[in-house]
Amino acid sequence: MAIKNVMETIVQDVLKNNLTQLRMTCTCDRCLDDVRAHALNHLPPKYIVNPEHQPYIRAVHEVNQNEALNVLKIVTQAATVISDRPRCGNI
Repeated sequence: MAIKNVMETIVQDVLKNNLTQLRMTCTCDRCLDDVRAHALNHLPPKYIVNPEHQPYIRAVHEVNQNEALNVLKIVTQAATVISDRPRCGNI
């Protein structure tokens, strides 16, 4: 079995669901990857071995408002950092 960090999926979903509100200067794949990496470096990982446990970890995150707001805050900060200094060369 492979080890998976469920936080990667959570960050991806938060970024996707809030992309318009984040008002990033660039939303190319490189910039979005940089936002995800930056955010994940500032969040604790949630590792699982059994993929059947992923819905439980995600549910805990979604039900706990403080946890959900913290992830949104970290993703927003990451989007600001990357928007201020994009490395993609598109801007």
